[in-house]
Amino acid sequence: MANTQTTSQTGAPAAAAPITAMSVVAPAIGWLIPGAGHLIQKRWIRGVLLLISVVAMFVFGLAMDGKIYKPNAGDLLDILGFIGDLGAGALYIFGRVLDWGSSSIAVATADYGTKYIVVAGLLNVMAVVDAYHIAIGKKQ
Repeated sequence: MANTQTTSQTGAPAAAAPITAMSVVAPAIGWLIPGAGHLIQKRWIRGVLLLISVVAMFVFGLAMDGKIYKPNAGDLLDILGFIGDLGAGALYIFGRVLDWGSSSIAVATADYGTKYIVVAGLLNVMAVVDAYHIAIGKKQ
């Protein structure tokens, strides 16, 4: 049976990543402001591309009259949509505070817009994980 424990190249068990200030700050600020987790680590091109991509998808979703999900304990798909939207960080917070995306879906493109907003949040979550991996030295 294969050994399921993670090991380093020398055969010893791999140590857990040390907790540093950057490994905490980069994901936190990267969630709040898309791409900022990369920018504070001097990954300029990746950070700017992520910022443009996430903000553009969120704005295009709103332009198509997409819905921003609210927290609720009802339908499972609404809960998952809320989790996806929440991944957009400050964009989600501003959207809820300014009451963007709260109108009922009345046009066919609104459903696509809703998906754009959710995917923008999920892309930001992937960027946060990437910023964390760079901060702990697991990725360059």
